[in-house]
Amino acid sequence: MKYTLHIDPEREEEVIVHSHERNELTDAIERLVKAEKAHTPPLVGYIGDDIITIDPDEVFCFFIEDKRLFASMRRGDVRIKKRLCEIEESLTDDFIKINQSALANLRLIDRFSVSFGASLVVHFKNGRREYVSRRQMKAVKERLGL
Repeated sequence: MKYTLHIDPEREEEVIVHSHERNELTDAIERLVKAEKAHTPPLVGYIGDDIITIDPDEVFCFFIEDKRLFASMRRGDVRIKKRLCEIEESLTDDFIKINQSALANLRLIDRFSVSFGASLVVHFKNGRREYVSRRQMKAVKERLGL
């Protein structure tokens, strides 16, 4: 593996990685770049009157229900006062959009099943289920290597 660093105060900062495949190193670089880029406060959620910080790695999926955004976690559904598109921009590649109102954590998916009409159902390890929309089907299959 080769490593090259160019420091030029005149240019915009960017990180370019050429790799044969995704691996632990590319994932670590991606996390570092996103953490540096984000410089935002931690993700905050609400359970009743309690305010908690949320680690995205512990979120099974983000979903919209009754025009509100929630994070599905082991401790239950946690309300988030942000928009889904804002959350999507700050997440790593572990998450994928599965329909218009849901982002799934690929690491916390238990299995996929085919339902009536050949639609794909995502079963998460916490028991939650979400459907993959026809619009997102191709991207999900490509991401899973199907």
